[in-house]
Formats: sequence, C-alpha cells, structure tokens
Amino acid sequence: MTTRVTSLLNARSVLWLAFFAAIVLAWAVMYMMAIMSGLDLIGRPVGENMMPMVTFGVLFPMWAIMMAAMMLPTLVPTLRSYEDLMVSANGTRAGWTGVLLGYFIVWVGFAALISVVQVGLIAAGAIDALGIAHSALLAGALLIAVGAYQFTRAKEICHGVCHSPMMYFVGHWRTGFGGGLRMGLGLGAFCVGCCWGFMALGFVGGVMSLLWMGLATVFMILEKVPSIGHVITKPAGVVLIAAGIVLPVWAYL
Repeated sequence: MTTRVTSLLNARSVLWLAFFAAIVLAWAVMYMMAIMSGLDLIGRPVGENMMPMVTFGVLFPMWAIMMAAMMLPTLVPTLRSYEDLMVSANGTRAGWTGVLLGYFIVWVGFAALISVVQVGLIAAGAIDALGIAHSALLAGALLIAVGAYQFTRAKEICHGVCHSPMMYFVGHWRTGFGGGLRMGLGLGAFCVGCCWGFMALGFVGGVMSLLWMGLATVFMILEKVPSIGHVITKPAGVVLIAAGIVLPVWAYL
C-alpha cells in the first residue's frame, strides 16, 4: 500500500513538473519570437523583423505556442478539481492527462482558425505583418465588440463552466484516458467561448506583444478565481468599451 501511494505521488509530481515546464518553455519561445520580430516587451518595433508572420505556415505554430503560454496557466484550477475527484471518484492520472490533452486540442484548433483570420486581415490590408491594426477605428471596434461580449448570455454560460469546473466534471464524468479526453474537449470548447475575445484583442496592440499576452493571461486567470471571477467580468467589459470609444478619438486628435 505504501509503495502504491508513493508511486502515485511520484507520478503526480512528474506530471505537474512537466505541465509547468511546458508553460515556461512556451513563454521562452514567445520571447525569442518577439525578439526575432524586432519587438520590445511592449510590442513596439525596435529592430529589424527577421520573422515576418504573413503566412499560415508561420502563424499557426506561433498561435499554437501562444495558446500553450496563455491558456495552460488558466487550466490549473480545472486540473486541481479533477485531482479532488480522484479521491472521491474513480479518476486516474491517465484521465488527468486526457483532460489536459483534450483542452489543448481545442485551443490548437482555435489557433488554426485565428491564423486563417489573420492571413485574411493581412491580405485585406487591415493589419500589418506584426498583427497590429492599421486603423484606430478597427482597433476601437474590436475593443467594443469584445467588451460587449462580456455582457452576453454566451459569455455567462461559458464563464460559468470555466469558473466552476467541478460542476462540469460531476455532470459529465467519464473514466479513463478516453473519458478525460472527452471532458477536456468539452471544457476546452467552453473555455474558447469564454476567452476568444482576449485572443482577438491581440490585433489591437500586436499579437507578439508580450505585455498584452501577460495582461490577458493574468485577467483570464483572475476570471477563473472563485472569489472574484464573477465580479470582474462585466467591469472589464465597461473598460474595454470605453477604451474602444476613446482610442479612435485619441488617434484623430
């Protein structure tokens, strides 16, 4: 019995270390990509762009890595909730891994979709090679749209699932790796529904801006904190809408 418990604890440690190592590696890669793009930490061009991001073949890996850097940290409460059920239910480490994989598969799918969108925006002349909107009106419209989404029923439903993953697990419980994968896919879909707007806001300040990435990640983590998650969603919408109104006016002046 003692040997089995020790084995389970070792497996838990290895998986969590690998999880956080993947996050650190993703941020390190994003930092190197920003440097290669000639950007500083804020996203301002300060050197030669040695990695133009104008094709799907370049954009998709970039967005996929960005999803790992920004979204995996927000998954910690969900994985912790699954671990709690490993005590009271028949969850396994294989199921834990399945949840993680399913979640990431959905976000990689979103990375492919937004890469196609970015290619289209570049072709239309709406954004530049760094993913920055040419027009303050477009940037303002994006801010207003994402801000308004914070007040929608869709946001409320998706945020509710992301905010309380334990309830999702209880209502959709499946065993084993396959069951974890299925639940991870479902959770990932709700998470995309909750957070897609903050990914789209990359086109306001530049998709390679580490400042934007960091602020967006922190906010998405806070949205999932039980004590404050529901409190900050709508105020954030107000701030985004106000910024969307002020930005074009400021650019005009």
